[in-house]
Amino acid sequence: MHTSDSAIDTHCPYCALQCGMRLRPEPGGATVAVEERADFPVNRGALCGKGRTAPAVLSSRVRLTQPLVRTHAGQLEPATWEEALDAVAEGLARTGRTHGPDAVGVFGGGGLTNEKAYALGKFARVALRTSQIDYNGRFCMSSAAAAHQRAFGLDRGLPFPLADIPRTGCVILVGSNLAETMPPALRYLTELKANGGTLIVIDPRRTRTAEQADLHLAPRPGTDLALALGLLHLIVAEGRTDEEFIAARTTGWEETRAAAMAHWPELVERITGIPVPRLREAVALFCAPESAMVLTARGPEQQSKGTDTVGAWINLCLATGRAGRPLSGYGCLTGQGNGQGGREHGQKADQLPGYRKLTDPAARAHVAEVWGVDPDSLPGPGRSAYELLDALGADVKALLLMGSNPVVSAPRAGHIEDRIRSLDFLAVADVVLSETAALADVVLPVTQWAEETGTTTNLEGRVLLRRRAITPPPGIRSDLDVLHGLAARLGVEKGFPTEPEEVFEELRRASAGGPADYSGITYARIEAEQGVFWPCPEGPDGSGGSPGTERLFLDRFATDDGRARFVPVSHRDAAEVPDADYPLLLTTGRVVAQYQSGAQTRRVDELNAAAPGPFVELHPRLAARIGAVEGSPLAVTSRRGRAVAPARITDTIRADTVFMPFHWPGEGRANTLTNPALDPTSRMPEFKVCAVRVEPA
Repeated sequence: MHTSDSAIDTHCPYCALQCGMRLRPEPGGATVAVEERADFPVNRGALCGKGRTAPAVLSSRVRLTQPLVRTHAGQLEPATWEEALDAVAEGLARTGRTHGPDAVGVFGGGGLTNEKAYALGKFARVALRTSQIDYNGRFCMSSAAAAHQRAFGLDRGLPFPLADIPRTGCVILVGSNLAETMPPALRYLTELKANGGTLIVIDPRRTRTAEQADLHLAPRPGTDLALALGLLHLIVAEGRTDEEFIAARTTGWEETRAAAMAHWPELVERITGIPVPRLREAVALFCAPESAMVLTARGPEQQSKGTDTVGAWINLCLATGRAGRPLSGYGCLTGQGNGQGGREHGQKADQLPGYRKLTDPAARAHVAEVWGVDPDSLPGPGRSAYELLDALGADVKALLLMGSNPVVSAPRAGHIEDRIRSLDFLAVADVVLSETAALADVVLPVTQWAEETGTTTNLEGRVLLRRRAITPPPGIRSDLDVLHGLAARLGVEKGFPTEPEEVFEELRRASAGGPADYSGITYARIEAEQGVFWPCPEGPDGSGGSPGTERLFLDRFATDDGRARFVPVSHRDAAEVPDADYPLLLTTGRVVAQYQSGAQTRRVDELNAAAPGPFVELHPRLAARIGAVEGSPLAVTSRRGRAVAPARITDTIRADTVFMPFHWPGEGRANTLTNPALDPTSRMPEFKVCAVRVEPA
């Protein structure tokens, strides 16, 4: 264990940077002080306010400290662990007996450690025998993951380390506000510029990140696909393609070029609102240096055409030879703390550990052997996250939920809240009494980051080790303890260990030979090497392992023939476009002081002081037209509901667009409004664009 006196080296509980930090137990041992950890290469000591204040959630004043069971009178009352686990096991088993195993659902989270995500997927398929499992990471990186798989044969958020970004020649950053979502990562962009590189930011808002850009393009929300196609059209027309790379390392170029040529610059200007000269400027900046990167985040991905949109940006990289080469490539800026690892090891509806396909007979046989079960006993793929939530109370009548708060975070959240309320039985394991946990029949208080050990995988594909720094309060158990206790009550006495390292050792075996191969990674190696990049197969003699793969695709892509796949795509409108009743566009996102559904950060006084509540950001011209005044309440209405929040008037947003952050419940809940229209490939909902009207409340 890395220690300095009594301090423990670990990682932040929040975003996918997984910043290194040092925790020093306070006198009495109930909480910890956060110190910088300058030796960790990702953040080099820097921490945002969320990371610095993370220990506040350890306080018994804000977190759950004992199980709660709903009484016949309808109140959540304290219970013993035995009573609570008995109630959960009986609720799940009764539903399965009465309605069949697929009437029981499991919903996980992108913040769960690899060990917990792995155990949860195994629990669903072995103990519950249900196909109905997915997780909130479906709302985060799934479109980028699908496009990655389609083009490269493998999905890892960044195929290169963050340290490569300052050394490239140009970065196009699409739909990311790093300055607020991942503040310690902003230094990579400032270092890029200091090194003579250029930064292009694409965002409907002039965010703090966009203010750093050499060129800021502000397209109409939902038109990122047309923008990428228009840039590719210009690259072809101006003779800027890398024909040698295309011939040697790709397939599918002719069809893709033809699709791009149908999106001429003047058409793209009409669709996106970006003038043709700005499009040409972007192409010149991107193509001038020898190396360049495109990085996307939720902006282009959380759309009903998110997979095609990301694919269009990948096509831009491939056509210019900016992939599979040093200091070049396409990357996705993963959002949630373990969003990468969380989708690799089995809590996703269609996957088995090691990023294996649940429909692949060889994958089923391998994992079944590790689990000691018959491959035929493993259920097939289930519903995606929104489809699973939408089925609650109808086809899926009981739900076990870990580490997610869909009452705030799901699209069309009012409808999803109604579906959750209609369940026959709901059990929630969480650190705090979230808005979703408050609706549960049983609430199980579980350990959090500083109270448990486990691995996460950051946005670079670097597998990291979070270390337990303090003993959890009496009455708190880990998620692994919960799954062990439930499995035993459901008749599965073995196979659900409670020690994280024992679970990780099994995960290594289950992932061996899969696309996300962790078999050569051990806790000891992670500590010694500041994290290990996957894929990292074990050595041929069973000892040691490969060095890990810091940079993917330099020799070949992960497809059968080693070539990257161009995929021809064409622009199509968002699922909803403005009309007379809903004439404006809503887009959503985060603010620096809050995180995701706010279940934890909204319990930290310092963060609430910085970001106390929701708001509606709108342009002065729009404000004047509707009579809005700074700070006055505005009602935003979509076809799904109505939200009310104070006006924030600024010229940093398009006049046809309003923005709301999505961290708050209640009348200011942004996801009351958002559209659950799904991408046909990734099943990602269209969080980033819907039609609304806005008026003083």
